[in-house]
Amino acid sequence: MEGAKDASSREGHHCGGCHSEENGKFLNPTPMLNELESGPWPSFVSGFKELAERTKKPMLRGVLDQLEYSYNTKMGYWKGGLVTVDGYGAGIITRYSMIKDKFPEAAEFHTMRIQPAPGLHYNTAMMRELCDIWEKYGSGIITLHGQTGDIMLQGIEQDKVQQCFDELNQSGWDLGGAGAGMRTAVSCIGQGRCENACYDNLKLHLKTLKHFVGVLHRPEWNYKLKFKFSGCPNDCTNAIMRSDLAVIGTWRDAIQVDRDEVNAWVEKKGMDVLVNQVINLCPTKAISLKDGEMHIETRDCVRCMHCLNAMPKALSPGKERGISLLMGGKNTLKVGVNMGSLIIPFMKMEDDEDIEAFIEQIEEIIDWWEDAGLDHERIGETIERVGLKQFLDGVGIEADINMVTRPRDNPYFKAPY
Repeated sequence: MEGAKDASSREGHHCGGCHSEENGKFLNPTPMLNELESGPWPSFVSGFKELAERTKKPMLRGVLDQLEYSYNTKMGYWKGGLVTVDGYGAGIITRYSMIKDKFPEAAEFHTMRIQPAPGLHYNTAMMRELCDIWEKYGSGIITLHGQTGDIMLQGIEQDKVQQCFDELNQSGWDLGGAGAGMRTAVSCIGQGRCENACYDNLKLHLKTLKHFVGVLHRPEWNYKLKFKFSGCPNDCTNAIMRSDLAVIGTWRDAIQVDRDEVNAWVEKKGMDVLVNQVINLCPTKAISLKDGEMHIETRDCVRCMHCLNAMPKALSPGKERGISLLMGGKNTLKVGVNMGSLIIPFMKMEDDEDIEAFIEQIEEIIDWWEDAGLDHERIGETIERVGLKQFLDGVGIEADINMVTRPRDNPYFKAPY
């Protein structure tokens, strides 16, 4: 720590208690942070400064001072702890400063995770009220949305957390997940707007959330578990890479082909474009030209969505629609990066009975994981350790030829369409 103090003095840094309001400026000099504003891209530093000068919140000044100090000393000075609201055991990420004597204005900077509606449906009245409550009790900094899918309200002191939550809750908001339990689920906009959605993912998201809301707020599992609901195989929520339970809309009959629209597409773009950008790019060579017409071999189609994205009016998902369940997607922990493995190739999702059957199956999967999993081990890592066959036997799912352990070679690449 002595070396850190020396580094601070060499940079001529002002501590949190020595601000420069007497010079007509609210913020202290931060030459290191200023460098982050000099590039061509928008800088978070500019946003922090603008908010601090506008609201005159000492917490923001302290955080900038401590961050400047961290850049000079090449060390981070935040530590964790425990902050909760009545009846909850999760949803607040704590940050206590390890050098609060040096920067008392940054002694606490906790984050509240707020759970958004499925599909991120908001109206302006909701957002204005959220912002007003947050500026009243916290820093005013909001992230839409964090890696968790939550609205991240960043920067509040412990003695204000309960009051802030009470007002947010009265306005219809709730805390998101944290810790060893169900995490905040994420869903794409689905049938609310997208013509490719193969099931009502917003309804399934909401029903699943309500079922697991207790363990979301009061963690009690081996480790975290996250759902993501994508309406179609485009997987706009990135569920296969970034969730333990990836629910992907799919179909099991033939792609619907509108011949008139196909002809209109070819007339506009040309046959060469059809061949080079659609037929030749089909990964399983399921598309061919027969007598001058495009033909799709259904048994070879792997639902990659490329042709549907290229010809949205001409092609659409089949009529027999439902979901696929993939499991085990996650980033590095015990076993390294995993992508989801296909566990249930197809399941109808048309009514409440289908939803109940889905939730019952998930309950069986979680019960197995609680018994077979180790502490701090995600469900995909448990399956990796004990083997897929033992998992399938334990949850009563029959092995299927479509189940694979490595859907793609590179989890860091997702092709844009």
